[in-house]
Amino acid sequence: MLLERIYDDALAQASYLIACQETGGAIVVDPNRDVAQYLDAVARRSLRLELVTETHIHADFVSGARDLARASGARLLLSAEGGPDWQYAVAKDESARRLSHGDRFDVGHVRFDVRHTPGHTPEHICFVVTDRKSSERPVGMLTGDFIFVGDVGRPDLLERAANVHGTMDRLARQLFHSLRATRDLPDFLQIWPGHGEGSACGKALGAMPSSTFGYERLVNWAFQIDDEDNFVREVLAGQPEPPKYFARMKAINRDGPPPVPAMRELPALDLAGLERAMKAGASIVDVRSTADFSTEHIPSTINVPIGDSFSTWAGSLLPYDRDIVVLADTQDRIARARHMLMLVGHDRVVAYGDRGLRDEWRQHKGALARVTLMDASDLATDDRRLVIDVRGRPEWDAGHLPRAKHLFLGDLAELARDIPRDTPIAVYCQGGTRSSIAASVLQAEGFSDVANVSGGFREWEAAGRAVTTPAAGATDPVSDQIPSHSNRTLHAY
Repeated sequence: MLLERIYDDALAQASYLIACQETGGAIVVDPNRDVAQYLDAVARRSLRLELVTETHIHADFVSGARDLARASGARLLLSAEGGPDWQYAVAKDESARRLSHGDRFDVGHVRFDVRHTPGHTPEHICFVVTDRKSSERPVGMLTGDFIFVGDVGRPDLLERAANVHGTMDRLARQLFHSLRATRDLPDFLQIWPGHGEGSACGKALGAMPSSTFGYERLVNWAFQIDDEDNFVREVLAGQPEPPKYFARMKAINRDGPPPVPAMRELPALDLAGLERAMKAGASIVDVRSTADFSTEHIPSTINVPIGDSFSTWAGSLLPYDRDIVVLADTQDRIARARHMLMLVGHDRVVAYGDRGLRDEWRQHKGALARVTLMDASDLATDDRRLVIDVRGRPEWDAGHLPRAKHLFLGDLAELARDIPRDTPIAVYCQGGTRSSIAASVLQAEGFSDVANVSGGFREWEAAGRAVTTPAAGATDPVSDQIPSHSNRTLHAY
């Protein structure tokens, strides 16, 4: 048996190519939208792709299963579990085989046994893999978003991201029983998870690429709790805010993703073209580093720097019903941004601009914008600014600046809507990147005096300054964070 883990750092996501080396047949499990990488891997090893499948309806990226099956001629296998609300709409159109608990299929001498493992999602399945040329004992389990290294898949996404009310508690209980149902699996069985450290599909994912059931039974917190109610409380506690685009991904992947768009050469915009795009409502996203953006940038542009969190924030902050213009100083950054936008379904990238566009703006429109940078010492002595913490709720609960207001970055534009635009503001996160994004969002919303605390909470705490933690049972109502003139009712985080 051959096993290749194909990992995408931007999504913290793992796909798997498994093949029978004797027959040359292969299967890909949980492919993302970049189908070329799987076709290349199959061709490089002189294999024949026979099957394509996935463990569940993904929320954090557009699935590539249908496109890969079409491109290769492989048969598509999809879960039949989950009830009427979570059936794949594309299964019939693609002549897909529907998989249920207890089903079995083979790729050459490699056997796959299907297990229904609801909890993260209702339809989730896993695959127990046996290399029958070596042994009739299984070698590993493709766990998808069921079991990670050090964690388990969060059961709150349908309710918190997709607004399917009343599912959080039920799925948490299903997850508890799915874990208990693995007791028959041997300690030596390897675990091949669908995500690694940095994924929002859990709260404490480990960085190791794989594990074993024996090791996870010793150290994974989820295996240490035998009481169902205690497990439910623990698995739902401290989960980070789900990225806003997750609901869209769930619907797209359930109902059928659109084909991958042709990657035609992007046109370069001049100043007149940029102004037309702005007037038409396009999202103008500057993907340079936070330092470069802070120094100078075109007004009303949003900074989402290329990095491991780019897809998360681009998916959350850029509307899907608008064209996108990418600003960067190198073709490499433009290409990387376009690729990562494609992975989360942003297909309307229509043009780009380079440093020449900034020069043209400066020549014809005047000074470029900048973000004021502050350090912890500056903030400690500046009491005129409204201090906004844009981190996630678990980070806020662990400690925050004494006079800070909590406005999560993913909802910042909405939550800050009624703050007067001339209010001096300082934004901070843990280390400075998210707050740079936040500063750009606020500037684009018309705030005239925004500073980024570039060292973030980490620098504040390292200097030994006081921090605050919420009192037991306290809430963080957003309505209390907006100036008193506001009469809007806002969702609480």
